[in-house]
Amino acid sequence: MSEQRLYYIDLKKSKSILKCIQFYADESYNLMFEVPLDISLSNSGFKLVNFGCDYHQDREKLSKHLSLCVFTNHTGSLCVCYSPKCAAWEQITYSVFYIHKGHSKTFTTSLKNVDSHMTKGITFLNLDYYVAVYLPGHFFHLLNVQHSDLICHNLFLTGNNEMIDMLPHSPLQSLSGSLVLDCCSGKLYRAMLSQSSLLRLLQNTRLDCEKMATLHCALSCGQGAQFLEGQWRQRADLNTNRVLSDFLKIIQWISENVSACHSFDLIQEFIIASSYWSVYSEISNVDKLLPHSSVLTWNTEIPGITLVTEDTALPLMKVHSFKGYWEKLNSNLEYVKYAKPHFHYNNSVVRREWQNLISEEKTGKRRSTAYVRNILDNAIKVISNLEARNLEPRLTPLLQEEDSHQRLLMGLMVSELKDHFLRHLQGVEKKKIEQMVLDYISKLLDLICHILEASWRKHNLHSWVLHFNSRGSAAEFAVFHIMTRILEATNSLFLPLPPGFHTLHTILGVHCLPLHNLLHCIDSGVLLLTETAVTRLMKDLDNTEKNEKLKFSIIVRLPPLIGQKICRLWDHPMSSNIISRNHVMRLLQNYKKQPRNSMIDKSSFSLEFLPLNYFIEILTDIESTNQALYPVERHDNVDAEFVEEAALKHTTMLLGL
Repeated sequence: MSEQRLYYIDLKKSKSILKCIQFYADESYNLMFEVPLDISLSNSGFKLVNFGCDYHQDREKLSKHLSLCVFTNHTGSLCVCYSPKCAAWEQITYSVFYIHKGHSKTFTTSLKNVDSHMTKGITFLNLDYYVAVYLPGHFFHLLNVQHSDLICHNLFLTGNNEMIDMLPHSPLQSLSGSLVLDCCSGKLYRAMLSQSSLLRLLQNTRLDCEKMATLHCALSCGQGAQFLEGQWRQRADLNTNRVLSDFLKIIQWISENVSACHSFDLIQEFIIASSYWSVYSEISNVDKLLPHSSVLTWNTEIPGITLVTEDTALPLMKVHSFKGYWEKLNSNLEYVKYAKPHFHYNNSVVRREWQNLISEEKTGKRRSTAYVRNILDNAIKVISNLEARNLEPRLTPLLQEEDSHQRLLMGLMVSELKDHFLRHLQGVEKKKIEQMVLDYISKLLDLICHILEASWRKHNLHSWVLHFNSRGSAAEFAVFHIMTRILEATNSLFLPLPPGFHTLHTILGVHCLPLHNLLHCIDSGVLLLTETAVTRLMKDLDNTEKNEKLKFSIIVRLPPLIGQKICRLWDHPMSSNIISRNHVMRLLQNYKKQPRNSMIDKSSFSLEFLPLNYFIEILTDIESTNQALYPVERHDNVDAEFVEEAALKHTTMLLGL
């Protein structure tokens, strides 16, 4: 009634046609669409749900009539919920036609402990982003209207359950605006999903499918994106504080249960779903361009229910100009018709480009500085946007260092996501798109920080953790474990990490792992050595035999450019040896042998060791030639004399002298 629409079914000989008339304030009207429904109807035996029923009639007879509801919401969804006549209550069948998606789902469930004189029928409830199917005392099925493709995004509860017990055990009638009428008592309710109940269900349920559905439901309810944006907005109202509290409890639960799910990665799912809802309300159709879940397929059955999915015909629209709800419905239908494959963003292009930039950096053949500078400027904007929205100081030492690799990844993602939105969001201001991209990537990074901070706070870690000269504790190992799981989750999706993450991860790894495990983690890419972490390691640890072994094992695993810098920080014969080798390699890489006088002036050498004397003389000549050709080029006072001294020290050590 509130939308002034009349849905009716035209009964043809072979099929039933759903039609809709839209009425307007000037008393005009339009036939908006017609769509065939694969359901069997006759002129008798209707339970007129939308118009209400006379419950003084025979209730037992009434409960066996079919139910038919049409539900819409502001996102442009159109669902037809259908429950056929029920001859026996041992098995219940009901169907939901997702008209805006072009498919239908028919569910069948068996009931236990059925009363032979059961008079309660199925109730369909419109809960905004969800449609609920409810049979008092037996089951409560929450169906995701926005993302109906995978059954794991629907929540099916049976038996004695807190959410089922909250609803009245009498016949209900769904009205517009999530209103529900208790037909026996005459009471009117507004049905809303309880975030606190969802949180308790998330904590107590054992099934992966229920964890998945409950997590998505908790993130989507509470007025959509406001549920997430509350933490960034300094608002003092009680409802926002409650929502923020529930959100932080979800983060705390995830940080304590990262291994709780076997069918999907809990951290991945939380990051993707939360980031999706953070920008969902900003621009229409953005939900079609961003992934809402990390799970693409789900082949596991849901206990207690069977499902049959069928493609259905799309509505034939009878008008050509759309406004409001009809514009959004038409957009959904156009997407179903033409979005093959789907327009969801993924980071595959970013992965290739990032790997190219890293390989160019290693070879020293970086492309134009303007291109790289633009990418790094994008990363600076993300960090600034993130810090501007978080006024409180962070517990963990993140976002405090220059991690060039993560900043490149961050900047590339900004560039690629912006291009993705510009291609598909026609007519939206470029500035608005740029801000939405910054918000989305900032949200990704902020969620990672929150998960880590929840674990950091729980285990009461302090700033001295950042020094290498302390031993690892059980608390540090727990935080190291969750950082490893975060790294695993982001790597497979190729998402950026907050700058400083790899440094902190490496420090905790050195604290907590034996040397052979530590080196295995480095070699397999679990731990990434940053210049900040290795510099701190060289300064914090003394030169005991154990520490020397660790330092040398780290240095030989560094990229050449960083390795050369780090060696100069370590005052040790081993580092002198590495510096000397690099210097000799650099001098000899373009060396062409010239005819030489076989006589060596022994007076110029402090030691009579002809192979070394001859070699040092060659190096001295090359250095003299290079200095004449390139007088500006210097290499930190490393010369042939330094090489000679290092070689003698190394030989002395090898001979045990």
